[in-house]
Amino acid sequence: MSLDGEIILQLNNVESSYGPVKAIRGVSLKVHRGSIVTVLGANGAGKSTILKTISGIIDPQKGSVIYHGQPIQKKDPAWIVREGIAHVPEGREIFPLLTVRENLLMGAYTRSLGEKAAVEQEIEQVYAYFPILKERTNQPAGQLSGGQQQMLAISRALLAKPTIMLLDEPSLGLSPKLTREIFEIIVRINRERGVTILVVEQNARVALKYADFGYVLEVGRIVMEDSCAVLREKEDIKEFYLGIKDTGVRGTRRWKKKKTWR
Repeated sequence: MSLDGEIILQLNNVESSYGPVKAIRGVSLKVHRGSIVTVLGANGAGKSTILKTISGIIDPQKGSVIYHGQPIQKKDPAWIVREGIAHVPEGREIFPLLTVRENLLMGAYTRSLGEKAAVEQEIEQVYAYFPILKERTNQPAGQLSGGQQQMLAISRALLAKPTIMLLDEPSLGLSPKLTREIFEIIVRINRERGVTILVVEQNARVALKYADFGYVLEVGRIVMEDSCAVLREKEDIKEFYLGIKDTGVRGTRRWKKKKTWR
């Protein structure tokens, strides 16, 4: 995937807080149209805050969020969805008492009544990605397994007809096999439907395998960025994220006590 094309989404020196706690500090990143970009970091690093700031759930105290060349920070979340940004939150947050089909229709709530036929066609398309959802279309979503609920959450976001999809920890609580299946479908959605993907993940091994470009977030700050092919070969990434330690004569880079890269 080329990273020289249009920048569809950009964060410029963004700072956001949860109450008195500053969760992200001066974060700047770029997402090119048609790419898959990942933000890596430990639990509590601020990854989810980045996505919530983009989707309007959290208003930044500083900086700008630029989408298609226009600032969207502090816009209403429903407006942001209508403009083409769909957010799949951590923990899925499906509607457990609604059926699978009803959950999918909730994803299309911003669509006009004149798009009814198109929505039905798109439901069939997401069923092609996740056949198990078609088998369980009339089943309450709360009865699905964790992996199936993740499939439903991604499918529900697709019904909003997004230009860019924000995915928050899609591997959370899933087996390695299910995680691979989910990420392979994410790549298909990106390649076949042209949906740009911004995914935040703790599972660096999987994220770096499937994404094009990556950012490493530590205590609310971006500390490293590069193509995923390059990041996979960096000794710091190997040791602290992939569990691969260089024991050769050259030694390894060390993580400072203040947790900054060197």
